[in-house]
Amino acid sequence: MPIQHRAIAAASFSVLLLAGCASAPNEDLVEIPPAEELYAEGVELLQDGSSFWGLDTTDYDEAVDRFQDVIDNYPYSRVAVDAELRIADAYFAQERWDESLSYYREFAELHPDHPKVPYTVFRTGMSYYHQSKSPDRDQTATQEALDTFDRLITRYPRAPEVMEAEALWMELRTKLARHDLMIGDFYLDQTEYQSAANRYRGVLNDYPGLGLDAEALYKLGVCYTHMNREEEARHIFEVILRNYEGSEIAAAAQDLVPAAN
Repeated sequence: MPIQHRAIAAASFSVLLLAGCASAPNEDLVEIPPAEELYAEGVELLQDGSSFWGLDTTDYDEAVDRFQDVIDNYPYSRVAVDAELRIADAYFAQERWDESLSYYREFAELHPDHPKVPYTVFRTGMSYYHQSKSPDRDQTATQEALDTFDRLITRYPRAPEVMEAEALWMELRTKLARHDLMIGDFYLDQTEYQSAANRYRGVLNDYPGLGLDAEALYKLGVCYTHMNREEEARHIFEVILRNYEGSEIAAAAQDLVPAAN
């Protein structure tokens, strides 16, 4: 067959092949269910979870995938915003605090007027709260939780989450105060009396009324005694004797009053 005829035949075959491909269904294309259906599937996956011998068998990852499909494919649907919140809650339920923090914060930033914003601020604080360490360790997460609850209480005082946030706020402040007391104790043990005194004064000034005032006062008086600041030490011990009569701290202060003479 001449080259020209072969070229014409090949071209004709290509046209027929393309036409056949165009008319055949693409098996790789999968029809995406409606947004409401995807969202409902995600909710059902969360509700179908159960506890088996203390283990949560909820398929959180599959549920998150459904909610993410809603967000990716139907970003303007009425359930897309709810899907964002469901993802945050799913991570929170799994104690995946970094992920829950990211989603709760992003929700509040993207939807500042949404009625669920106070809830997301509270859950942000709770995500930090669950990462808060004991007073003898780093208190970054404790401070972040406290700041977040401060923001909730100040901006949304009528939110239903405020009552619980206020109780946790007191707990977190007490932990920070104990942290500073422990640092002061370390300096006191090292005979670094000025540094210790600074910490004890900080507890009295920054965290009053948490049940630690007497201890901080007494230890500040001890520092002043060692620093030869007799009059200031005497004044502190006398304050303790007047305000904490009958306590162990008062008995210890009584023993040190002569040392301030």
